[in-house]
Amino acid sequence: MKKDYLPPLIILLIFEAIAVTLWLTKGNLFYLFNFSYIGLSIALGLFLYSKKIKYARRIVQFLVGCYMLVYLGIISNENMQIEGFWYYLFTGVFEAATIHYAIAKIFGPLLFGRGWCGYACWTAMILDLLPYKTPAEPRKKFGFIRYIMFVVSFVFVASLFILRAGNMEKIMFWSFLIGNIVYYAVGVILAYVLKDNRAFCKYICPITVFLKPMSYYSAMRITCDKANCVSCGKCKKVCPMDVDMTDNSRSRVNGTECILCMECVEVCPKKALKL
Repeated sequence: MKKDYLPPLIILLIFEAIAVTLWLTKGNLFYLFNFSYIGLSIALGLFLYSKKIKYARRIVQFLVGCYMLVYLGIISNENMQIEGFWYYLFTGVFEAATIHYAIAKIFGPLLFGRGWCGYACWTAMILDLLPYKTPAEPRKKFGFIRYIMFVVSFVFVASLFILRAGNMEKIMFWSFLIGNIVYYAVGVILAYVLKDNRAFCKYICPITVFLKPMSYYSAMRITCDKANCVSCGKCKKVCPMDVDMTDNSRSRVNGTECILCMECVEVCPKKALKL
């Protein structure tokens, strides 16, 4: 079997294992379809990437992102934002958003790091279409805002339970719609103001509070072959997340923010970078 086929096959098998396990343990056929679809989408993207298809990652973004935003969020009325995670956590139900967060954003990053941000996030799939693919200026010191947003989301849902609010499902649905509108608006404004498509991801997104610590130990990492590296700096210039890919240590600059977009791998003139 060709080496190019191994990554998509491995990803597909992992997601199929998750799909079958949840289907059998939860007794719900939906999980078989859900994780099989996501696994197939990501595997397809990796396969297209191996064939040098230019927009392979973007294809995956829209296949997974639109599915989660439109089908799960809007049609099925599931709040897949962080508020939905808190909601199901408080109700003690291991369903929907809690399963999604456990796999994609809490334990999953131990395997694939911030791959969610690069291949599945429905907010980033729109922001990546904006013109500022690489940061025009040095990173700002606004990262603390993500922690404020994290706490605010928790307090919002906790308050609903403390106050015994009625129509909780409806509130969660509308908070999902309004939250996404606000996220898109803030994301687009920040991108144009800071000349950086991923400014929202760096400074505002509360989900990164889960992603960052686990990504530190990620099994899937882009590493640099020091023997081939000529220190041209091209990888640093194209990285949307300001990661120093020439440093192989886990404590490298912004190392927990690599979204595995492979832009650095593509631009390296000596092919010194690899996943």
